Amino acid sequence: MSKLKIALIGNPNCGKTTVFNALTGSKAYIGNRAGVTVEKKEAVLKENRDVVIADLPGIYSLSPYTPEEIITRDFIIDRSPDAILNVADASNAERNLYLTCQLLETGLPLVLMMNMADAADKKGIVIDCVKLSGLLGIPVIKASAAKGKGLSEAAAAASDAAGADKNAQKKTPPFFSQDTENALNKIQRLIENSVDGKHLRWYSVKLFERDDQILKKLSLPKSAAAEIESIISDRERRAGDDSQSIIISERYDFVEGLAEKCILKTKDHDTPTQKADRILTGKYTALPCFALIMTIVYFFSAGPVGTSLSGLTRTLVTENAVPAAESFLKSINCAPWLTGLVTDGIIGGVGTVLGFLPQLALLFLMLALLEDWGYMSRAAFIMDRFFRRFGLSGKSFIPMLIATGCGVPAIMSSRTVDSIDRRRITIITATFMPCGAKLPIIAMISSLFFKGAWWTAPVCYFAGAAAVLISGLILKKLNLFRLNEEPFVMELPDYRIPMPANILRALAENCGSFVKRAGTIILLASSAIWFLSGFGFDGSCLRPVTDSSDSILRALGDGLAFIFAPIGFGNWKATVASIMGLLAKEELVGVFGVLSDASSLQAYDVFGSGLEAFSFLMFNLLCAPCIAAVSTIGKEMKSLLWTGFALLYQTLFAYIVSLCIYRFGLFFTKGEISAFTLTALFSAAAILFFAFKPSHKKKAPEPLLKK
Repeated sequence: MSKLKIALIGNPNCGKTTVFNALTGSKAYIGNRAGVTVEKKEAVLKENRDVVIADLPGIYSLSPYTPEEIITRDFIIDRSPDAILNVADASNAERNLYLTCQLLETGLPLVLMMNMADAADKKGIVIDCVKLSGLLGIPVIKASAAKGKGLSEAAAAASDAAGADKNAQKKTPPFFSQDTENALNKIQRLIENSVDGKHLRWYSVKLFERDDQILKKLSLPKSAAAEIESIISDRERRAGDDSQSIIISERYDFVEGLAEKCILKTKDHDTPTQKADRILTGKYTALPCFALIMTIVYFFSAGPVGTSLSGLTRTLVTENAVPAAESFLKSINCAPWLTGLVTDGIIGGVGTVLGFLPQLALLFLMLALLEDWGYMSRAAFIMDRFFRRFGLSGKSFIPMLIATGCGVPAIMSSRTVDSIDRRRITIITATFMPCGAKLPIIAMISSLFFKGAWWTAPVCYFAGAAAVLISGLILKKLNLFRLNEEPFVMELPDYRIPMPANILRALAENCGSFVKRAGTIILLASSAIWFLSGFGFDGSCLRPVTDSSDSILRALGDGLAFIFAPIGFGNWKATVASIMGLLAKEELVGVFGVLSDASSLQAYDVFGSGLEAFSFLMFNLLCAPCIAAVSTIGKEMKSLLWTGFALLYQTLFAYIVSLCIYRFGLFFTKGEISAFTLTALFSAAAILFFAFKPSHKKKAPEPLLKK
């Protein structure tokens, strides 16, 4: 017996993933913003193992423009789930009901779950679910998934609907005017032998709207296509409007009628969210508030608090773990090479990286609090008008913020950007932001050369943001992308008190991912570094060496050091670290932990000055990301050529920035001028030219604030 499949479908940020987790016992990530779910997830219903729940990306309509909308529509029409559980935000019921009407047109069994009923109650919104159920002809369940209310009833109703007689005739309420209904009935008769009968109504509406994807999919005979076009044209002539606008307008009229009959608002004063938004999204206060919030985030994670905690962790590793491991291995007469591998390779490399875990945990904690509070979407909204000037979308800001945690989910979340070319620019530039894996590098350079100053991390953050914006301008004006202007729509959820369960889940996932990387990629890389730095060739024979300057690693580093010499760190240790950083950015610190005395950060003897260290820092913050992020770029770009272009651009941009920092730094501090100084000057001029050359583009449309 095959399992029944129920699709969870709703607008972005309506609580679908919360419902999914509650019904299945899964632990999918939940965020208080739109676009958290970008792929389909499936799990078995806890209360009935014969039912599978599919959590689909949030959509506003079944006329797809974004990848996640295409995923959801294709799943509904092509795979035809046994039933749909439509999760709607009860506090924004009228807007959510537009999608409900479209889902009814698919002909699939449907149950409407009015989620977030507690939020609706606080706003004074009362929904008559019984009357709404009668008007729509489907079960309507009032629920609050976050509080566990109404979930069992909704799951039972959806299961019953999925197991009902599939041949029973389902009557769709009359959404449209009589003239439009007549036109749709004529189209239905023309295509009834060409499409699945249960989707007949939906196909007729899509054909009436002249949906290009559906026209190509059906490949109707020319005579039928011509007759359908005649029907549509006749209706357009009578209505004095185009077919798509007729459908949208009449569907909204139906939804407004439902709202008048079934939804009552008992309060008319401003909500706490509206009051807070006057400041946090205000015309003159939004950007200062954002800058202050991000400075606070980095002050706690990379400032005195994070630095102190990381210092304690490193002390625990170097003063306790290393001596204890060394003593134990010697007591069991372990071979010296194995003792060195464990103490210097594994603990020296992995332990040094893990020493920065407290700072990362604080960063992940602060970002999770901001997201669950509901600020992330506001940040995207207030940055939209600003970002469009740089070839980006306001929705690009969400990947930028996520990138401060990890570049992989940031690249994946670029799917929420509607325009494919703006999405490509977002993918190329997102990893310029300092991710959690780069925080150990920032902390190391800060502690060595800037006395652990708290402002080092915010400076790196804003340097990454500047790289994003400048690169956006350059890419925008290289004529590689078609950046059509389109209105910006972003779901702005209500502010809410962060939920401890969500925060702990996000913290555990991010920290767990970091520790997993430390125990796999970084462990292997650190072991390889230890081996290559502990052995050398004596003629044609491999032999252990007591000084890493005689090692294989030194020879490899010296062979490639010339590449980095112009930007200030042409020594073999920094060269090896930069190359190993392509596996995992944390491994830069791990390399120094293996090659130097792991008992003290001050033992690193890699850089001769703060200028060299800062150049090294900027290059490794901006260059091509780790191998996991590179793989994700390839999957999202779906093109080897675009992937190669992204990596080449990132690395070249990072090199030019570091060249300018180092060469201009030498000029202003020592008056040194060389051919590299002139190259840096020319490169800076080229960047400024491409970034700020005049562009004759149409004015971007005003953003649409959607609450």
